[in-house]
Amino acid sequence: MKQILQDIKNGKTFIIESPAIKCQPGTILIRTTHSLISTGTEKSLIEFGKANIIKKSFKEPEKVKEVIQKIKTDGIVTTYNAVKGRLEQPLPLGYCNAGIIIEIGDGVKGYNVGDRVASCAPHSNLVRVPINLTAKIPKAVTNESACFTAIASIALQGIRLAKPTLGEKFVVTGLGLIGLIAVQLLIANGCSVMGIDYDDDKLLLAKQFGAKVVNLSKGENPIEAAYSFSKCNGVDGVLIAASSKSSKPIRQAAEMCRVRGRIISIGVVGLSLERETIFRKEITVKVSHSFGPGRHDINYEKKGQDYPLGFVRWSLKRNFDAILDLMDSGKLNVIKLISKRVKLDNVIDAYESLTKNSSLLGVVISYPKKASDQLLQSSIKLNDAIKTKTIPCKPVCAFIGAGNYASRILIPSFKRNRANLDTIITDSGVSGVFYGIKNKFRSAASTIEVAFENHQINTVVIATRHNTHAKYIISALEKDKNIFVEKPLAITIEEIKLIKEAYSKACNKKNGVKPILMVGFNRRFAPHILKLKKLLDAKSQPKVFNITMNAGMIDQNHWIQDSEIGGGRIIGEACHLIDLIIYLAGETIIDFQVVKLGKDDSAYLSKDNVSITLKFLDGSYGNINYLSNGGKKFPKERIEVFCEGGTIQIDNFRRMKGYNWPNFGKMNLFVQDKGHENCVKLFLDSIIKGNDSPICFDEIVRVSELSIKVNNYLET
Repeated sequence: MKQILQDIKNGKTFIIESPAIKCQPGTILIRTTHSLISTGTEKSLIEFGKANIIKKSFKEPEKVKEVIQKIKTDGIVTTYNAVKGRLEQPLPLGYCNAGIIIEIGDGVKGYNVGDRVASCAPHSNLVRVPINLTAKIPKAVTNESACFTAIASIALQGIRLAKPTLGEKFVVTGLGLIGLIAVQLLIANGCSVMGIDYDDDKLLLAKQFGAKVVNLSKGENPIEAAYSFSKCNGVDGVLIAASSKSSKPIRQAAEMCRVRGRIISIGVVGLSLERETIFRKEITVKVSHSFGPGRHDINYEKKGQDYPLGFVRWSLKRNFDAILDLMDSGKLNVIKLISKRVKLDNVIDAYESLTKNSSLLGVVISYPKKASDQLLQSSIKLNDAIKTKTIPCKPVCAFIGAGNYASRILIPSFKRNRANLDTIITDSGVSGVFYGIKNKFRSAASTIEVAFENHQINTVVIATRHNTHAKYIISALEKDKNIFVEKPLAITIEEIKLIKEAYSKACNKKNGVKPILMVGFNRRFAPHILKLKKLLDAKSQPKVFNITMNAGMIDQNHWIQDSEIGGGRIIGEACHLIDLIIYLAGETIIDFQVVKLGKDDSAYLSKDNVSITLKFLDGSYGNINYLSNGGKKFPKERIEVFCEGGTIQIDNFRRMKGYNWPNFGKMNLFVQDKGHENCVKLFLDSIIKGNDSPICFDEIVRVSELSIKVNNYLET
């Protein structure tokens, strides 16, 4: 399959060929015939990408503040690598698609293979779309017209917020794609419309659709024109479909409106309001949210849960259907909005013209009518096999997952430690190709079986969402693979039981080969921790450990907060701290206690603000404060140890200081080091040299079971 991407660092647009995505439950697989370049949204993305770092900073001032704060806490090198990693991630372009269904996922009803559908999907010749982001195309509507469905729904949702009635007078400011569609929809609703813009061609189109127009390039006064248009009463409402940093459009809109008029912002404009006019006229101001109710709601978009029609008459999907019905009836004409038609292979030139021609409206991309052999390929070759020196038990790796942590930390670490990077497997295929080429993987794939069935691959790195870890580990053990899994091991006790059984079977096979199973508990391999462990081993008295993770807030809609996918932040992140205390104590845990923040057991704060106390056989104990309600300027991770009249403190794995600790004063690092590199190195060394895993299996299980028990306590 082919997809159009943008390099955020320099704004360049390119086409990438990747393994085909696979259909999933609740989705349909579509062979694209047409997609629409949103000249407003995609032009702004290209301009942002082409801007230098200073101009980018001015456009994202809040992000700059976050970067500065991260430099103060984590250091400039760590921050630079994090920002660089973010900017290197390719950005899929497009969200307006039309095509033909070639496969239907489990649980999808009302669709058949061969149906023509419009959807919210990127520019790609093969897309997988959740069912609530699609709509069937009526017979009389062409796919070329149908690819305008998503962008037209943006205009429709803005109009729904304005609640126009028959005979009302509306102004549309900004006559780009969305503005000209809004003009037609308002007229179809029985309203009189006046359009405002600088561009003669766009104004001419608005007149052809039945609107009166104001040409700003000729110095015409929009406020005077609006009063004349409304017979000096003021207009009933203004839809702002312009793109401007200035607040002038919204202030002009307030002047144009009658008492209790409505202003709806569909475009991206400044929202600095002058209170006097808004207050005096009691004007309603709203910002429209994309396609309508359901947008960015995970339960609606990803899980297919619809809203009852009696309570939410116009959801996202129902807006899509309404737009297609308006096209079918002839009340919405999008063919006149097409400025250019291009084929997929020539699309790069079209993107170049976006920044040069401000008069462009719709640019429609057409895709090959016949499916190519490459369209459904699940694996593609990236590089020739890399020649390496013959090393006994050389780790030949398959990576499953290429998210932010895998692409920024894990893959580079494996590469630096001379692992043979064979195959990278990702669900979308695109990120796998991008990072596969960058890190010289031999191939990229979109199916997991590639890793397990290839006998040359002896090591599997699992860096996917947490609910997949257990099944991938078990499959890898059955195929005698070494395994490095980015924490956690599993998210339920039942999964751990199955892993233990699979591990036991793998270790007792007649071939005598014992696979290495490693979880990425990297903190214990950090330079500061290794030094601290040596200092503690010389102490015989019980110790007190205090670890604070100032984790920060994560939105409840984030996948890690979903108990069925991420398992929660205790299982997914606090497990690092549990492992660290167990490692430092070097003793058996005899009890644990959990204290939650707040009174309501189901409250958001109670799950993300937790104190965990671990008690050990020798009388030592450890406190873990996992907190999301702290200040960003405080170190993210602080470790304190008290023993025999001395104290050691570690801040953010950069600074370590001893207080009254014999023969130790301080240990500072220029670059933050949480042990990622050493963790990977020791894992690979254990394969090459035939050593045991850097963390024994029983200890991995103990940490994982305890993390799950703590989380279950919080849930119940």
